[in-house]
Amino acid sequence: MKKVILLTAAILLSTTAFAQEGELSGTVDVTYLSQYIWRGFELYGNQSAIQPSIDLDLYGTGLGLKVLWSRANSSGYEADEELDFTLYYGNTLYENETYATNYKVGWKYYYFPDGPWQAGAVSNDLQEMFATLSWPEICPEGVVPSYTVIKMWAAKENSPAADISGWLHVLGLGYDLTLEGLLPETPEQILHLSAEMWYNDGVMGVDRDWSHAVFGLSTDFDLGHDCTLRPGVYYQSSMEDDVNKSDEFWCSVGVSYAF
Repeated sequence: MKKVILLTAAILLSTTAFAQEGELSGTVDVTYLSQYIWRGFELYGNQSAIQPSIDLDLYGTGLGLKVLWSRANSSGYEADEELDFTLYYGNTLYENETYATNYKVGWKYYYFPDGPWQAGAVSNDLQEMFATLSWPEICPEGVVPSYTVIKMWAAKENSPAADISGWLHVLGLGYDLTLEGLLPETPEQILHLSAEMWYNDGVMGVDRDWSHAVFGLSTDFDLGHDCTLRPGVYYQSSMEDDVNKSDEFWCSVGVSYAF
């Protein structure tokens, strides 16, 4: 964990040189989940979760830092409470071309403050590297295809999470559907439609196969004063019993403030 803090501090300090070219901005968010489904896995049983986060845009450099805290709203899951630290960089290739490519690459650390190390055991913290590519102009009808690859591994040697090491591949489609405004003061309402197909290549020791598909629908309501309300509903079709033996349905409600 000390390495995570030092690396985060180094990134923040290194970006101060760009402070005169851009401004530090970001988003503070608090999201309620009726269930916490993480990459197909049901982490807190059927219990709801709360996830506050802060996502910083580091002076317009393309670098970003996100910290997210996830906890169940019921007792008994203290050891699974997590703090996620994500350092990332995003930009665009071939801008103004049909094949324009948005990309985002980064590193993520999963820290479990009440994990087994508290009892003298080895930490079950996790790490990952990821890259996401998307093509916003390639489909004339506004459908945005994307591809994400993730490499996960245990953060510590001899960790109880050693079997988690593996790859994940995600094929995605997104589409923004514009409707008439749902509120009198809103001229239009945009529904964010998404679909993802996940291939699990050994993460958590599961069989290598297409594990699940997730379909989502969300929208934004401008609350004024740079605040946004985003409700969403999601459905998971589970195909690999080692990941999830049943299909899942959950909803989320998030409130964010941009600064």
